[in-house]
Amino acid sequence: HARVPYDARNKHLSSNHILSQSSICHYYNPTETISNMMKLAVIAATAASAAAFVPSQNARMVTRIGAEFVYGDYDDKLWDNDAKKDVYNKWDPSAPRTGKNFNPFETFKGNSPDASGVFPGENFYKDPMRGDVSFQAMMDEKAEAEEREKNPKAGSEPGCPGCKN
Repeated sequence: HARVPYDARNKHLSSNHILSQSSICHYYNPTETISNMMKLAVIAATAASAAAFVPSQNARMVTRIGAEFVYGDYDDKLWDNDAKKDVYNKWDPSAPRTGKNFNPFETFKGNSPDASGVFPGENFYKDPMRGDVSFQAMMDEKAEAEEREKNPKAGSEPGCPGCKN
């Protein structure tokens, strides 16, 4: 169908004036107007739904960067009682706690650390490779633990730099 020029000031314009009056005319086309309204509705709905995927401002931030983390000497190796005793003998309670300087026998919330001193639930925790244990080995480890508690390392009191607790 032919477009009819529409101008509120010049309602009397005819189709002969289409070319000469095109710069001041607006052509009313109801189909085009509805189409534009639908496009705007789709854009608004898309923008509103995209907001659901924007992270919140109070999202938890990782406090330790992977490049700074140092894995322990027994990472991806057998983490048995002999390995723990070796790490314990190297442990310096007065130095800051790291993946190579920690008490492997220390517990935190009932859990033991992995081979890098990381506790379950913390970043970088890796389930250690554990050795087979017999009842006799467990009794020997218990006796060693009691001896360690009676004779702790100098400076290893709770709150020292090398301790978690």
